[in-house]
Formats: sequence, C-alpha cells, structure tokens
Amino acid sequence: MFIEILKMAGEALWSNKVRSFLSVLGIIIGVSTVIVVVGIGTGAKKQIEEQYKNLSATTIMVMKQMGRDAVSSSKLEAGDATLISQNVEHIKSTTVFISGNSTVAYGQESGSLNLFGIYDTFFEIGNLELETGRLLSEEDLSNKSKVVVIGSGALTTLFGEEAKATQAVGQSITVANKKMEIVGVLKENGGSAMGRMSYDDAAFTPYSTAESILGNQANMMIVVLMDDVDNLQTGMDDITSILRVQHKLKASQADDFRIFDPGSIVGAAQSSANTMSLLLVSIATIVLIVSGVGIMNVMFVTVAERTKEIGIAKAIGAQKQDILTQFLAESVILSIGGGMVGAILGQVIIPILNKFEGWYVVPSFSGVILAFTFSAAVGLFFGFYPALKASKLDPVDALRSE
Repeated sequence: MFIEILKMAGEALWSNKVRSFLSVLGIIIGVSTVIVVVGIGTGAKKQIEEQYKNLSATTIMVMKQMGRDAVSSSKLEAGDATLISQNVEHIKSTTVFISGNSTVAYGQESGSLNLFGIYDTFFEIGNLELETGRLLSEEDLSNKSKVVVIGSGALTTLFGEEAKATQAVGQSITVANKKMEIVGVLKENGGSAMGRMSYDDAAFTPYSTAESILGNQANMMIVVLMDDVDNLQTGMDDITSILRVQHKLKASQADDFRIFDPGSIVGAAQSSANTMSLLLVSIATIVLIVSGVGIMNVMFVTVAERTKEIGIAKAIGAQKQDILTQFLAESVILSIGGGMVGAILGQVIIPILNKFEGWYVVPSFSGVILAFTFSAAVGLFFGFYPALKASKLDPVDALRSE
C-alpha cells in the first residue's frame, strides 16, 4: 500500500513539473550553500592549522619590549633563558634565538631571507622536520662553524623551482658576504610561531655565527615550552617576576621585556573561523527555512486544487492516514529531491571556487550530511500541516467542491 501511495505522490508532482521545480529551487540553493560554506569553514580551519603547525599550545615567548627606545634600553639577554629554565617550575625545555634579514646568494641567484641564529634545541621546540642532510649540532655551536640549514622556500630561491634538497647539501652559499656550507634542508613548514616570518624562507645557523653577521640588528627571543597548558599562566607570572628582579626594575618601572602566549593566537584565529562558519551556515539555514515556507504554500495550493480528488479517494475507502501519508510524501520527495540536486551542485561548485586565487574550500562529508538531513527535515516539518489539512477534509464537502 505504501508503495502505491509513493507512486501516486510522484505522479502528482510530475503532472505539475514547473511548480514542483520552483518549489524545490530554494532547497537546491540552500543545500548547495550549506555544503559550500561548511567547506569554506573547514578550509579556513585547515589553513590555520597549517600556518601554526609549528606552534605548541604550551609555548611562552619572551622578547624585548617594543616601542621607542624600549628595545635599546632593554636588559633582556641570552643568559636570561638559562635563568628561567633553572628557576621556573613545570618547564619542559627552553631555547633562545636571534633573527634578522640577510642577503643570501648562490652563484647568480640571490635573495633576502630570514636568518636565524639558534641552538640545537630550536628544531625540536619549533617542530621543524629535516628533509635531507643533518641539523645543527652542539659542536657547530661551540666551534662557531660556518654551516647553515635552509628552508624549502630558501632552496627554491637559491637553486630554482626544480631543485632537489639533496642537490643543495654540501653546496657553499654566501650569507652577508660570508661563505657558509649547507648541511641540511628542512621540509616545508609554512608559517612560524611569530606569524611575521616564514621558516620556509629562512636560513638557520649557529647562534654565535649569526651574532657576528646580524650584530645590533638582531632580534632576540626566548622560547619556553611548558609541560602542560594549565601551567601557562603560572609560568608567565614566574618568568615576569624573575626577569624583573634580574633586570633590577623598580616597582614603578614598566617591564623592559614582553611575554606573550602565541597559542592564544591560534585560539583567536580558530574562534574567528568558527564564527565565520556559523554565520554563513546560519544564512544558508535561513534560505532553507524560506524554501520550506515555499513548499508549504505550494502544498496548500495543491490541497485546494485537489479537494475533489481527495473526496473521491475517501469515498472509495481511503483512510485519513492514507491521505496524510500521500501529501506528506509529496512534500518530502520535493525536499529530498532538492537536497540531492543541491548536494551534487555543492560538490561541483567547490573545485570551481578553488580555482580562484584566495579561495580554499575543503569538501566536507559532514557538510553534505548536515545539508541533506536539514532539507529532509524542512520538507517533513513544513509539509505536515498542509497534509494534515488534506486528510481532515470531509468527503461530502470535497465532492461538492468545483
């Protein structure tokens, strides 16, 4: 019996093809929009994860206070890193590095890259992975060796687009007019913990070697890795107290250093991405609801036009439940059909959008499920009342109507 009812519902919709199509057009647009906006939100989150993949959630960074004359008057120095590691509890590891821009050349190719002066623990704390060669060692640091590890972007800048990492290892490059040997190449990493710099477009050399190259132009930063995210605030408070005492700052004096938690940058960025996704999904949801109202109106019109048909059906024995099921089935078929077309359209739109610069949309199975489920619910919800009204028609009154 149910199959027959579905067949009758399908035939009724097919006999009014244009009306049926117009009533599901909003569903198609709404579902495809939901799928696309969920993909945009997923893409934004992936971009954030990629940008900050080198950043641990338990990281604390200490640098000289910014502002006029603040950097030159700051007493922050590399030795403070040792002081912090010895006196602050719950520290997993600590390192210090300096950075600055430097001209790097190989043969006829040259470019301005970020030069990092580091200790051997920097790569582990920064979650930097080696592509080929080796990383810097304690021996390199103690001997002030003129060796360098370069990022994937620096490899392209110096050796060309087709260059392989293995070809660069052992080659000599010029860094600020000093010959240095490439001992390793890093895997592609993306953004750095500082956001302004890229580890890919960088060269890494021993701290002592970079000091002689960058001189007073070097920007120093201490990186502290706590053992748990719950200890971040306590660690920041302890570091502030220790450095104020070490730098002999009076109670009335401001800090000559700046402490920040870069993990909060990730949280803020993810929060912004979630807010954007929620806003876009809300807009698409409104489109679906408006479409549901359209389906309700169409079903009311259909009931009004088919009152005689309903009367005949009841006269020959159709039950109230049968009429309710038929009209409800018509509504659900419209919404599910529109949902299927919208899902296909959404999947087609995503790769098209990715061809445009600045767009990064990731197909999401959850987006398809969300959109399709909601479209079916819209049809069920907005189709129920017209179907109920049709089922309650008196057969005698229905047969008298023209």
